[in-house]
Amino acid sequence: MYFFRKKDPARPDNINIRIMHVINAIAITVFLLGIIWKLIDWFLLK
Repeated sequence: MYFFRKKDPARPDNINIRIMHVINAIAITVFLLGIIWKLIDWFLLK
């Protein structure tokens, strides 16, 4: 599986890919927080 592979030492380290992954993780986190907030708003705060 892709997530459990060891890091390839021959693969070049690129700062742009790291920045892309950080922005992607932030976007996913904000999206999930928004869904959780909407569910709380619908079911608990009405």
